[in-house]
Amino acid sequence: RQWIGIELTENNYKMLYVPEDFAHGYQTSEDNTEVFYQVSQFYYPESERGIRWNDPVFDIKWPQTRDLVISDKDRNWLDFLS
Repeated sequence: RQWIGIELTENNYKMLYVPEDFAHGYQTSEDNTEVFYQVSQFYYPESERGIRWNDPVFDIKWPQTRDLVISDKDRNWLDFLS
């Protein structure tokens, strides 16, 4: 139950590799941000799983915690230990 945070900007030229079956999430700090995924399989919604963004098990220290825009899907994932 570990997490890491990495800042990716238009100027630092960093990318992030997320291995298959690893949970991942992101928070944007600029309006009109584009996020690109390169994946090895087609998207199958029925295979999707998730962890709620503020699950206390992970205690993720998000850079911003006010005025968040979170999709209903991401807001409604169950606790990890549920």
